Amino acid sequence: MIKFKILRPILLTLLLIPQIIFAQHSPQSSLQLQEKIKHIIDTAGGKIGVGVQGIDFKDGFIINGNHGYPMMSVFKFPLAFAILQKVDKGELKLSQKFHMPKEKLDTNTWSPMVKDFPNQDLDMTLADLLTYTVSKSDNNACDFLYTQVAGGPAAVNKYLHDAGVKDISIVYTEGEMEKDWTLQYKNWCKPAASLQLLQLLYHQKLLSKSSNDFLIQIMRELPDWGKRITTLLPNDTEFIHKTGASGVNKQGIMAAFNDIGIVTLPNGKHLAISVFVSDFKAPKERATNVIAVISKEIWDYYK
Repeated sequence: MIKFKILRPILLTLLLIPQIIFAQHSPQSSLQLQEKIKHIIDTAGGKIGVGVQGIDFKDGFIINGNHGYPMMSVFKFPLAFAILQKVDKGELKLSQKFHMPKEKLDTNTWSPMVKDFPNQDLDMTLADLLTYTVSKSDNNACDFLYTQVAGGPAAVNKYLHDAGVKDISIVYTEGEMEKDWTLQYKNWCKPAASLQLLQLLYHQKLLSKSSNDFLIQIMRELPDWGKRITTLLPNDTEFIHKTGASGVNKQGIMAAFNDIGIVTLPNGKHLAISVFVSDFKAPKERATNVIAVISKEIWDYYK
C-alpha cells in the first residue's frame, strides 16, 4: 500500500493544476486585457470594434460590438462562401471559364488581374476569379462574381442570413461604392458576425471539405501588404484572413480599415480575431499600427 506521505505531493500538484490554468485565463485577467484594448481604442480615436473568440476552446469577448462597421473588401470573404456553395450544389465548377470583355473592366480601380493581363479580353476560371478576389482583393473579379455569378449583393446577403449570420449587410458592389462615398457604410458587419463566419469556415459548417479547403488556402495567400493583425506577431505565425480598406476623403478620414482572421497559437489552438477601424484619421500606416498593437495584446494573453 502506498503511504499518504508519498501521495500527498502528487495530490497537491493535481489540485494546483486547475488553479494554474484558471489563473492564466480568469475572468479578471480577461477584463484587464479588455481594459488595455479599450485604452488603445480611446487613444487612437475613430470607431473601432474588436472581436475575439477561441475556435477550438471556450474563451473570447467583443468590444464595441453594437456598431455595424463598413467592411469594404472584407465582403469578398462571404462572397466566396456563396459562390463555393453553388459549386457544392453542382451549379458551378472551379474549372469553369468566364469571359470578360476588356471594355467591361475598370482600369482605374484596384485590379491586379487587369495589371497581370493588360488591355485584353479575359477568360478566367472560377478558381482564378476567386483567388484574385480573396487573395489579391481584386475589384473587377469581385464585381464580376457578384453581378454575373452570385446573383447580386442581395442574393449573397440572403444566403448569409439564411445561414444564420444576421448582423451583416451586403447591398452594393465595389463599383457602386467607388461612385458614392456614403454607400460603403451600407455594407456593414458587426464583430460578432465576422467571428461567426470564421467559425463556420474553421468547423466546415457551410461547405464541402474540398470547397472549404480551397477557401482556407486562398485566405492564406494574401500578400505581405495585407499584414495587419500579424504585423507584431512572430514571422512564422499561421494565419488565414481577409482585409478591407476604403480610400480617404477630403478631410483625411478613412471609412474603413479592417482585418479578420484565424491565428494558430503556439500551443496549437486557434483564435479568431476581428478588428474593424472606421472613421479614422489617415494615414493607413497609423491604422495598421492600431490593429497590430491590439492584436499583440491579444496574442500575448492567449499564447
